[in-house]
Amino acid sequence: MTTTRRQFCTLMASLAAGTCLSEAAAAQAVFPERPMRLLVPYAAGGGTDAIARLVAQGVGERLGQSLVVENNGSAGGNLATAQAASSPADGYTVLMANQGPMVVNPHLFKNVRVDPLSAFDPLTLISAAPLVVVVAAGSPHKSLAELVGQAQKNPGKLTYGSAGNGSASHLATVLLAQTAQFNAVHVPYRGAGPALTDLLAGNSDFMVTTVPSVLGLIEGGKVRALAVTGRARAKLFPEVPSVAESGWPNYEATAWYGFVVPKGTPKQVAARLRNATVETINSALIRERLQNEGAGPIGNAPEEFAAMMEAESRRWAGIIREARLAIN
Repeated sequence: MTTTRRQFCTLMASLAAGTCLSEAAAAQAVFPERPMRLLVPYAAGGGTDAIARLVAQGVGERLGQSLVVENNGSAGGNLATAQAASSPADGYTVLMANQGPMVVNPHLFKNVRVDPLSAFDPLTLISAAPLVVVVAAGSPHKSLAELVGQAQKNPGKLTYGSAGNGSASHLATVLLAQTAQFNAVHVPYRGAGPALTDLLAGNSDFMVTTVPSVLGLIEGGKVRALAVTGRARAKLFPEVPSVAESGWPNYEATAWYGFVVPKGTPKQVAARLRNATVETINSALIRERLQNEGAGPIGNAPEEFAAMMEAESRRWAGIIREARLAIN
């Protein structure tokens, strides 16, 4: 049978395409070939950083390459988010995603240039946990009611630190102030660690923060826990009431953590990262560590994580509008 020129060209094109596809598949099959990086949009020492490092170690061990944590808490985490969004979509850059950078900052900051919900592909929600309202051990406030009462009597006199503008600790306090009807001055930091240092030094009056960031200080008697922000009491602090049972039954706030990658990351690569993450958080050791820090493993599907973030974005947009918050 005679092969025409057109048939020959078609055959060669098909072979070339097949070769390219095979090479691409092979490249994805051996992922990762070098260390990866996990961008954390907060300073080292806070709750987000603690969970990031815990999970990163397990993921790296399962993939055979290190997942190196890089902290950058500048601009409420917006710089790290933009850096991750502009990175190659090859699986070698992962972003630790939570409320602030993903669903709060686009409504809070006027100069956010990246839409996190469209700039990233979700991998999975790692965990969620309540926060805790704390004061320094020497504080005169022995209960949340006392603290709120003092704030109500002295509008704008009390100060509170947070892990940064738009962080879970910031917005949980904004929601508390709305719910309990008081005014206090916000002092943002580049992570929970620096904020807690100033709380201990007496430079702020109280803080709502993640459990991992403050657990050691509570156990060491350096800070006093007044309330937890979940609906029910936390297993770690059975003697500490929730905000809801302290007099504000409609209040609830949690901190959540997940992994996302730049939009367009190959599905096979994203799947390897997600599978390693889910295996890590469901391992006996990590599950216990998460539970000991007031959290628990989730590991949901990318579609579920995406839907959850969209719902969270709508929720916090309304809270921010009501509080009339805006940051240049």
